[in-house]
Amino acid sequence: MAASTSATSFSTPAKPASSSSSSSSPNSVCFARASGRCRMASVVVRAEAVDATISPTVSALRPSKTMAITDQATALRQAGVPVIGLAAGEPDFDTPHVIAEAGMNAIKDGYTRYTPNAGTLELRKAICNKLQEENGISYSPDQVLVSNGAKQCITQAVLAVCSPGDEVLIPAPYWVSYPEMATLAGATPVILPTSISENFLLRPELLASKINEKSRLLILCSPSNPTGSVYPKELLEEIADIVKKYPRLLVLSDEIYEHIIYQPAKHTSFASLPGMWDRTLTVNGFSKAFAMTGWRLGYLAAPKHFVAACGKIQSQFTSGASSISQKAGLAALNLGYAGGEAVSTMVKAFQERRDYLVKSFKELPGVKISEPQGAFYLFIDFSSYYGSEVEGFGTIKDSESLCMFLLEKAQVALVPGDAFGDDKCIRMSYAAALSTLQTAMEKIKEAVALIKPRVAAK
Repeated sequence: MAASTSATSFSTPAKPASSSSSSSSPNSVCFARASGRCRMASVVVRAEAVDATISPTVSALRPSKTMAITDQATALRQAGVPVIGLAAGEPDFDTPHVIAEAGMNAIKDGYTRYTPNAGTLELRKAICNKLQEENGISYSPDQVLVSNGAKQCITQAVLAVCSPGDEVLIPAPYWVSYPEMATLAGATPVILPTSISENFLLRPELLASKINEKSRLLILCSPSNPTGSVYPKELLEEIADIVKKYPRLLVLSDEIYEHIIYQPAKHTSFASLPGMWDRTLTVNGFSKAFAMTGWRLGYLAAPKHFVAACGKIQSQFTSGASSISQKAGLAALNLGYAGGEAVSTMVKAFQERRDYLVKSFKELPGVKISEPQGAFYLFIDFSSYYGSEVEGFGTIKDSESLCMFLLEKAQVALVPGDAFGDDKCIRMSYAAALSTLQTAMEKIKEAVALIKPRVAAK
């Protein structure tokens, strides 16, 4: 609910005081006269309460718990507490040298001015080549928009195609920002729950049951944040068969984790499926696979009218992405198919970490886990511990209290699952060195030993 509005009023200026006044307020004004004397006019403005009302749309938004917990962990570390932060989705690797060098050369060469709003032509052409060769989808440069990160691309896409009263279909668990983006557009997020027993994949029959005349956008994320699930091509085809029955329904395919995938899983771009190109908005970027989070560079590929609408928003919002980052992005795309050796080295390390953590968590009683096929997250079901009392802490009621317990007792920062639409689970990022994860796992096991599952996991 928005804050109540208090009326703001201003008093009329007071009449000038007589010249015999012995003092003047800071608001006194000196008026020069022909005689050279000054008469002081005291202008009084009565202080009123400032209207601090915030837009109801913004008031309805929830802050990101991922960012909040990351900030909390950072504050604890700065206070001397050795917290292991496994909340943020940020690769621990440095940006590959060739990419960083391209950015530095851009600065040295004076390539520091504005670029076209949609992005440089050379980068958009390179993105088109990448999408054709790696994803089997064909675009021209005017069907690509480069933005300040994939997050901006998604926000602009939702704003461009959704209107108040529309519904946005979002499988849960979901990335924390999807529902808030729908809210920002005046649309209603409709959450489609999935199950850990089905690897957190959307069931086509559930999707079909939720579509109506208000349904405007379906958001799919594969590989998924927060679950690491990867949609097999056959399941995407079933979803596409449903989508094509509803001319008004569009699909936003978030493919930012595309290259971080573990065999035998394979990535399929939704726009490559029969009949889906015209209604798919494909979002990708450089942050995750190329360890370029701070470079803030992403892109949208879609039919021209959708891209033009997003570009219009961007032109009044941020304008084009950083010229330096775009040169770095071009170098990233020139590393070779799927990022070449630089990316494959990182993916190999992520897989080693995943394997270690999956094995370790399976050793904990009452814990359920779906082995991720991509990205660098575990989404772990700890719900059998809910309701347990812990001496010196209290009751573990839900995912948030469990994360607070682990932060206090194990000094490990994780994200509550309720932020992602599933309170049974907590999210761990394994975008950290294996040695760090091993230390974190030891601390988590020691903390969990203080509590016992109330019910056995099924």
